[in-house]
Amino acid sequence: MAARATTSAKTMTSIISLRDFCRAQRDWVLDTTEALVRLESPTTDKAAVDRCGAELARRLEGIGGRVTRLPRTERGNHLLTEFPSTSLGAGGRGTDQILMLGHFDTVWPVGQLDRMPLTRSNGRLHGPGVFDMKAGIALAMLATRSLLETGAPVSHRIVMLWTTDEEMGSGTSRAAIEDEARRSAAVLVLEPSLPGGALKTSRKGCGGYDIVVRGVSAHAGIEPQKGASAVHELAHQILRVNALQNLARGVSVNVVTVSGGTRSNVIPDEARAHVDVRAGSAAAAAEVDAALCGLTPVDGRTSVQASGGFDRPPLERTAGVARLYDQAKIVAGLLGRDLAEGSTGGGSDGNFTAALGVPTLDGLGAIGDGAHALHEHVEIDSLADRAALVAGLIASLGQ
Repeated sequence: MAARATTSAKTMTSIISLRDFCRAQRDWVLDTTEALVRLESPTTDKAAVDRCGAELARRLEGIGGRVTRLPRTERGNHLLTEFPSTSLGAGGRGTDQILMLGHFDTVWPVGQLDRMPLTRSNGRLHGPGVFDMKAGIALAMLATRSLLETGAPVSHRIVMLWTTDEEMGSGTSRAAIEDEARRSAAVLVLEPSLPGGALKTSRKGCGGYDIVVRGVSAHAGIEPQKGASAVHELAHQILRVNALQNLARGVSVNVVTVSGGTRSNVIPDEARAHVDVRAGSAAAAAEVDAALCGLTPVDGRTSVQASGGFDRPPLERTAGVARLYDQAKIVAGLLGRDLAEGSTGGGSDGNFTAALGVPTLDGLGAIGDGAHALHEHVEIDSLADRAALVAGLIASLGQ
């Protein structure tokens, strides 16, 4: 990777100019954020997501982006936007690019704005999807504007990929995410920050497994001995599954749904459970996978089958991730800010890019709270400097 934890005097001056530009555009980033939040975009409503995407594409083109729509049938169309290196005064880096990554689908249904309206109150902007993660998209756009309009030296092309199905596992976007990551020197993920603005330098891998137990039915009152209860067997398996949890190693394993049986007087011949799994490293994920897929019955008259896997690999704090964080910390210092780091149990599309070995820095989006919650909000006064941090990081890479 081209990044090193150093900053030239020229870049220092440029970063201050970027900060001043972003602060002068406070109203612009607020207007952009609010416009996106007003266009509600639940993952499962393609028409709604595409309406939001159309507005986002219009605004991306308005700041000089070349937008390519990646059409999808079941989900909204993803948006790939390129800002050619020639328009940034860059050169010498061949096809290297910096990828800014995120999503504009949300967990909130259309109509949620009626229950949690878009409001500014006590220095906060409230609304569904504002923190996770439409403000992050807006500040990424402001960061790019600042680079374009101040003439800051940039050594890479800037590419943005905004997707429409992250909240439901990124099934239709993963291939595009990984394709763009492979072309990138670094990936900057505009997901919300940790509390206080800390970046995410590690994330657990996420997955799910379905356990199906089949037994033998019988009359529960007349001849229960002839039955083999799938529910009883599933209870044994749940205890085994729970024993896989090891929070000290970053492994969480939780049975989250259970079903089984048909009638009150029938020994159940089938029972099911769904297991949520998280792991902090690829090695730990492999161990959990092997244990779950290797479950065997306690009662030999029953059978146990587990299916599933990790649909998001872990984002591990590699040397490349650490170098990106160190560079971001230097830029933050020039902006007069401290910048902490941390980890989280939730996954993002950055998990995919990091697993490819591409240096990935997550949590560069808005500072706030309440993702997926009724109190969702961002801190208004932090938006401009957050955009300056992203812009300064891009400007410093390769210098």
